Amino acid sequence: MSAKPQLTFWQIWNMCFGFLGIQFGFALQNANVSRIFQTLGAEMEQIPMLWIAAPLTGLIVQPIVGYFSDRTWTRLGRRRPYFLYGAVFASLALLVMPNSPALWIAAGTLWILDASINVSMEPFRAFVGDQMPPPQRPAGFAMQSFFIGVGSIVASMLPWLLAKAGVANTAAPGAIPDTVKYAFYLGGAVLFLAVGWTVLRTREYPPEVLKAQDTAPPLPHAPLDRARTSRTGLAWLLAGAMGIASILWFGLDQQLYVLSGVLVAYGVALLLTANVRSRNMFTTIMADLQAMPDAMRRLAVVQFFSWFALFAMWIYTTAAVTGVHYGAVDAQSEAYNDGANWVGVLFAAYNGFAALAAIVIPWMVRRWGLRASHLINVWLGAAGLLSFLVIRDPQWLLLSMVGVGFAWASILSLPYALLSDSLPAEKMGIYMGIFNFFIVIPQLVAASILGFLLKTFLGGQPIMALAVGAASLVVAGLCVLRVREPAATEQPA
Repeated sequence: MSAKPQLTFWQIWNMCFGFLGIQFGFALQNANVSRIFQTLGAEMEQIPMLWIAAPLTGLIVQPIVGYFSDRTWTRLGRRRPYFLYGAVFASLALLVMPNSPALWIAAGTLWILDASINVSMEPFRAFVGDQMPPPQRPAGFAMQSFFIGVGSIVASMLPWLLAKAGVANTAAPGAIPDTVKYAFYLGGAVLFLAVGWTVLRTREYPPEVLKAQDTAPPLPHAPLDRARTSRTGLAWLLAGAMGIASILWFGLDQQLYVLSGVLVAYGVALLLTANVRSRNMFTTIMADLQAMPDAMRRLAVVQFFSWFALFAMWIYTTAAVTGVHYGAVDAQSEAYNDGANWVGVLFAAYNGFAALAAIVIPWMVRRWGLRASHLINVWLGAAGLLSFLVIRDPQWLLLSMVGVGFAWASILSLPYALLSDSLPAEKMGIYMGIFNFFIVIPQLVAASILGFLLKTFLGGQPIMALAVGAASLVVAGLCVLRVREPAATEQPA
């Protein structure tokens, strides 16, 4: 078995530079899409459903891209074709989004934008695993995190910076301000150029070389227990059907159909897996899902509560800050648009603090181990979100972002470290896609229930969604204690 050669700093830089562009687009989406929806007339309880495009496209696209990228080999390589094609469509969607003449067009454009970002982003994690020897992979993920931070800081602050430069920050009713439009135009250019740099400046190992260099232990593949899979699928199907019946019978919020639909879809998928004998993309993904490592199963719960909290923050921070800290609910008012720009600054700040946290986290891991470090960091994030309820000066919300930044840095890195180097090269793409299930499923759940919770139990106050997010991060920290520490990082008692 031949070992992969060590890469130089600049080779790692070129490999990861495309993440700058991907995160640029992703950060513009997170900081401004709720603002665009409200400007185009969306009611507060509609916003989570309008955001459903993001997690739903990730749920569908990422495992499919992982499956096919594991099996692709072209003149551009294995993963790079997906980087490039995703970047082209994402850049075009960024140009269209701020010019949407109607709410339904903006919602449809979000589907295209998020699907395209997912096509580019999913193979990047597998790209590091493909190209780098195991001892260098932490450096590769750290470099990706660096570019995530840089892209997020600049993109999130763009509307605020443009307003400071004299670009109009208000517009006629139903129109998107020029600060947002120009930020999205710049984002489209940065995304395409950064991904293009990685495509042109890197090379990939062909599949036969990757297989010869693979050091991961083989994953156990027990025969599929078809009877048990059928029973489990039937249980999920019935749970979803009962949810739909309850919504109809009691007249519950229609957004809950999304959650019930997810349960029904998963039940149907398991039933098909148990009864379809042929081997194809669908059965392969489902079989690998059933056979995933135990560490991934336990981390799935941690990821669920972590990303539920993040999605609550991305959806509701604009409405919370503009309403509570700027006293504005009219999306056309100057106060609302000033508050929305400040949210961009806050989002830039937590990414900046995340970059600093990335320096501190390795020391934390050496001192306390991966699990305790992740618990501390997500609880700092919980404290940051809770502080929105007591801080009234928007300037002081920068302090809240310190905790959120530590949580964000930890969520982006320590779960992958806990998963360790247990994924074989031939399954790297598909298992990274499956692992991302546990990023997008909580977002689907959040999109389906947050509006209902807000309207029914929390007085329709968007800031209370941040409190729900804080509680979710507390649970995530407790759940990480169930994950076994990799042997190389276990701490002495």
